[in-house]
Amino acid sequence: MPWAVRLQLRALEAGVDATQRRDGTVNRFLFSLVVDRQAPANPARPDALGTEPSPRPVIVYFHGGGFTYFSAATRPYDALCGTICRETGAVVVSVSYRLAPEHRFPAAYDDGEAALRHLATIGLPAEIPFRADLARCFLAGDSAGANIAHHVAQRWTAAATPPPIRLAGLLLLAAYFGGEDRTESELALEGVAPIVNLRRSDFWWKAFLPEGADRNHPAAHVTGEAGPELELPEAFPPAMVVVGGLDPLQDYGRQYAAMLRRKGKEVRVVEFPDAVHAFYFFPVLPDTGKLVAEIKAFVGSIGPEPIA
Repeated sequence: MPWAVRLQLRALEAGVDATQRRDGTVNRFLFSLVVDRQAPANPARPDALGTEPSPRPVIVYFHGGGFTYFSAATRPYDALCGTICRETGAVVVSVSYRLAPEHRFPAAYDDGEAALRHLATIGLPAEIPFRADLARCFLAGDSAGANIAHHVAQRWTAAATPPPIRLAGLLLLAAYFGGEDRTESELALEGVAPIVNLRRSDFWWKAFLPEGADRNHPAAHVTGEAGPELELPEAFPPAMVVVGGLDPLQDYGRQYAAMLRRKGKEVRVVEFPDAVHAFYFFPVLPDTGKLVAEIKAFVGSIGPEPIA
């Protein structure tokens, strides 16, 4: 891993640790000063993508950050979503949601649903020069955002949601799920892997979950080993699950994929053996380009489908 990337990861860790208070709150002002650089609004039209009449798929993206940090305007997320937009040709809608601990479960899931309802009823802003195919709507996210994407997909497909939105697929990058029992990868990579360790992860779950809940709460533990089997609606979409071999969360990603298979759902697991958590923040890493290519292939493999 390049030294510049190592230094940026260490700086991110230091910023997170410095802003986590002992009472479970977050010093957001300090975090905004030392870590969370925001991308400025860009009024330029993306004319380079062309204005051909065929409608484009839509990717609704939920950022990560342990439910407690970042926004859609955070520079690495703005850059990642821009890259996905250019490479896939999709319209990417990046969602900012309410953060914990000020807004605990289920606020982030409610906001995700609200974003879909807004798309269904209002649509895209008039200045967007493309037509969007809402029957090819993908939910995507990384880390806590992948958790949100899963739960929003479960809610949306369980409800009698009207057209025009049809969920065509899920894109889950380094998904943040949990449980009271520590996984082998959590224990093996403790103190070795960057960003995610047991102390930080426990802080984030405590900030997000209801008061008094443990990590076997259904928001965190979705694979059924510590509770009732998860019910997935028939319309729950195919999924692509991205796993990093140096990410402590990797076992949860594989358990999630295995659960989907048990439920008869389509799932594709994409493994990057040398990837750490949040590797996609860094365009210089070869795995980031490979990931975007995998996303492009997955989105392109799911064509439009008429809605009855």
